[in-house]
Amino acid sequence: QTQAFVLTICEQKTQEEAKDLACLLEYLHHNNFATSKVQKTKGEAFIVVWNDKPVMLKQFIEGHIIQDFPDDLLVYLGRELAKLHQVKAPNYVPQTLNYGNINRFEEVQDYAPDSSFHKWIINTKHYIENYISPDLPKALIHSDVFNSNIIVDKDQERGTIMDFEEACYYYRVFDIGMMIVGTCSDQGTININKLACLLEGYQKEITLLDIEKRALKAFTVYAATTTAFWRHHNFNYVNIIPEKKDHYLEMKLLADAIMNLPDSWFMD
Repeated sequence: QTQAFVLTICEQKTQEEAKDLACLLEYLHHNNFATSKVQKTKGEAFIVVWNDKPVMLKQFIEGHIIQDFPDDLLVYLGRELAKLHQVKAPNYVPQTLNYGNINRFEEVQDYAPDSSFHKWIINTKHYIENYISPDLPKALIHSDVFNSNIIVDKDQERGTIMDFEEACYYYRVFDIGMMIVGTCSDQGTININKLACLLEGYQKEITLLDIEKRALKAFTVYAATTTAFWRHHNFNYVNIIPEKKDHYLEMKLLADAIMNLPDSWFMD
């Protein structure tokens, strides 16, 4: 049978960053975590350079992207996330969150001063900061587990978490919050049944600490807020795309909806 591959041209990564990503994927493979597998060259290199851009070849994974995850699949994915969090973080991954770190929220003042979004994100930041504690466990996290980064098999029984470009060593409860946002959203809020299935799966591998349970709602707000920030910052300032200027609103409204959910949803 012919092996299929995916050729990735890293448009926004340095050679060193691309090599670190390839090394991480190889490291995960050796630690029995299922994700993309990099195909080495004959010279045992992870990447090659084409037109001054790093290029890597990955084995193709059969499956598809879905919007609505069945309960059993969410249990499975929750367990997969916990397995990731049990893999020791290699020293070459960033030691803090890059994708919309809360410390960057103040940047809105630079390009959208006195805007309603700036006022909103600063108020939300203050809420989140009440739950950030050095006592929260950290782990190797994906930090961007949306449905678009999960390849689901044809029977919708297994899912492979892909695209580790934003992986880092950060609070594991942030990763859970992001996965809740990315897989349990339903009509502008969080589906309690999907949330329960995801957490059931996670706790088959890792029992959440009480401090994590208390912080989970806030970190789910954090995940939605950081995604809203990235979209607002990117499409209105960095890579201006007029037709996407309001793309952030979906995540802003979701963050607000999560804020209004009962704390018990995340703690019981």
